[in-house]
Amino acid sequence: MYSYADRMRAVELYLKLGKRIKTTIRQLGYPTKNALKAWCREYEQQLDLRVRCSVRAPKYAEAERQAALAHYRTHDRCIASTMRALGYPGRATLTAWVREAFPEVKAHLTGRSWRPAYPEDLKQVGVIELCNREESARAVAHRLGVCRPTLYNWRNQLLGHEATSVMKQRNTSPPTLEREALERQLEDLQRDIRQLQLEHDLLKKANELLKKGLGVDLHLLSNREKTRLVDALKDTYRLAELLTQLGLARSSYFYHHARRSFADKYDVMRRRLTDIFESNHRCYGYRRLQASLARQSVTISEKVVQRLMKQENLIVAKPKRRRFGSYLGEISPAPDNLLNRDFHANAPNEKWLTDITEFQIPAGKVYLSPIIDCFDGMVISWSIGTQPDSTLVNTMLDAAIEQVADGEARPIIHSDRGAHYRWPGWLTRISDAKLVRSMSRKACSQDNAACEGFFGRLKTQLVYPRDWSAFTVEQFVKEVDTYIRWYNEKRIKISLGALSPIEYRKSLGLST
Repeated sequence: MYSYADRMRAVELYLKLGKRIKTTIRQLGYPTKNALKAWCREYEQQLDLRVRCSVRAPKYAEAERQAALAHYRTHDRCIASTMRALGYPGRATLTAWVREAFPEVKAHLTGRSWRPAYPEDLKQVGVIELCNREESARAVAHRLGVCRPTLYNWRNQLLGHEATSVMKQRNTSPPTLEREALERQLEDLQRDIRQLQLEHDLLKKANELLKKGLGVDLHLLSNREKTRLVDALKDTYRLAELLTQLGLARSSYFYHHARRSFADKYDVMRRRLTDIFESNHRCYGYRRLQASLARQSVTISEKVVQRLMKQENLIVAKPKRRRFGSYLGEISPAPDNLLNRDFHANAPNEKWLTDITEFQIPAGKVYLSPIIDCFDGMVISWSIGTQPDSTLVNTMLDAAIEQVADGEARPIIHSDRGAHYRWPGWLTRISDAKLVRSMSRKACSQDNAACEGFFGRLKTQLVYPRDWSAFTVEQFVKEVDTYIRWYNEKRIKISLGALSPIEYRKSLGLST
């Protein structure tokens, strides 16, 4: 409830600010939007706001008040009986009226001031029937016209408190039946406790042995995993209990139990897969692992490799989405996109791809600029530095041009629209070497997807899985350089017949 002055202050400020509701409420801290509009509308119609009276009209008329006081005075001055007879007012209101009209009454205005006198023979009959207990105490009290506590008061007056045990209702059921019922209830409780303990132990063992969470659904486990749980708990629980709880057939349990006693025929294979996986930056999937084993004259199916990888926890790191751009605007005319996403080449040095990527490590930022040959994905040349400047790309280009023999067809070099590939130094080197320029469309990384894919593999396999906090920039540059050399010399590609780029060129009789 706002006073007249508060409402006038709000209306005047509202009109002064040009009826800007939010500004007015923000400055005053009140009222609501609808209330302010209503006050302004009232002020514009009447040129003033009405003064609201804060005195409420009485809820009960004077006649009703006098009637209540008269009933209270003529009916033993009982507030409760007056309220029941008239149906109004509340206890607090009636008490206030009584204290105002009858000042001599100071306390204990509720209740009645007399107790009905019951004959002694009625009390004796009530106590006798209560002691015989042929019917409930409530039924006896109702038939005699008294309340149940009154009946027990009579019992205490006539017999004393020592007769309490006599007043208990007789149990008609035989003691044997009652004991059997209690025993059955105890057995049910013990069975429930054992069931809960069994579920808890199974979940605990699944977490310890199978590395499953405590909320795992045991019925979704494989039969082999269920067998491991049964073997771990069969000394504590009966076999039938465990099989029923896990939903495992008895024949399936004994089958997997017997297989566990045999030697693991893939024991040597597990070690080989782990060695290959760890020695190749933990980036080989099941296809490359199978191809690596094939190079060692070991034949194994892809499904077995997948299963063994899962069991040995050989997980390949997943790529992360990272963005880096060097576009500074159209600072020079851009050539056409000659590749048009055709990254297939029939010979080396036919199509080159280049770009710049950024690495953010705790020691600082590092930039890599490579040239990728579309023939086999080999990194022709690369430069690594701490600044994405012209020196970074020019050094890389000079090293790549030296590998093109005289008289050999000049390759197409494809890049994005970054400023590094549009500066005079780059253009001069391209012109002197008679290379053909090609550029992606603006903000379209898919036009240089093969080079972007190399960056993604490098970061996923080398950068993201490792912690570089203890590495300096020089150490990180050395690690990246080592990875690229391993990428060219040892990393096998399924598309090249499970050979690395250098091995593939040697198999074709090409010089590297």
